[in-house]
Amino acid sequence: MSSSVRRGALRAGTVLGTAAVVAVIGAAPAFAHVTANPDTAEQGSYSVISFRVPTESETAGTVKLEVTLPTDHPVTSVRTTPRPGWTATMARVPLDPPIESHGRTITEAVQTVIWTAEPGYRIGPGEFAEFPLSLGPLPTDTDRLVLPAVQTYDDGEVVAWDQPPTADGAEPERSAPVVMLTPPADDTSHAAAAGSATNATAANVGATDTTARWLGGGLLVGALGLGVGVGALLRSRRTRRAES
Repeated sequence: MSSSVRRGALRAGTVLGTAAVVAVIGAAPAFAHVTANPDTAEQGSYSVISFRVPTESETAGTVKLEVTLPTDHPVTSVRTTPRPGWTATMARVPLDPPIESHGRTITEAVQTVIWTAEPGYRIGPGEFAEFPLSLGPLPTDTDRLVLPAVQTYDDGEVVAWDQPPTADGAEPERSAPVVMLTPPADDTSHAAAAGSATNATAANVGATDTTARWLGGGLLVGALGLGVGVGALLRSRRTRRAES
């Protein structure tokens, strides 16, 4: 075997080996957390936040999820949606002091929401499910909602996803679902965007009108030129006939 052939075989073996390592790393299971989706929302808005729950166990299934809402930044409207095979219940706590919302005095708020699987239902190994909550208005006095969750398996194991974000940004081992809250969109920015869109439309219209005029002028000049050419050709033919 020549040296060039050996070098080619070595390169091919290296590429295949690297690809195999990448495939094995890609196939390695990720540490699946209970997460909130989407993980960002606008302050003061009403949003649907879904809690995505994966089952990590290879033998047991998830049969219960409990989510805790903050009472220091209370959400006054909390609604679930029907989910076949699961029952949702809420526990409320008094607010001290009460808060005002849309002209009403709110004296209590939802503290926990619990989804419990009915007999014969569960989130099996290798599966996940989502549990939506309609929440609002979202707090305007904080930039995040930390929503601790507790996951219960049908073999009795209980996993608490309740660790808040760390100060250095590192992800805790059992991180709680978090929704980052962004400031409301500025009306002036909307107006500016609308103005930009209007100006862009006007510019497009102007460009189209200019193009149309240019094409129209070009066509007119072309037609005149064609007429002149045809006239010259006819005069030339008549001259030749007269001379013959």
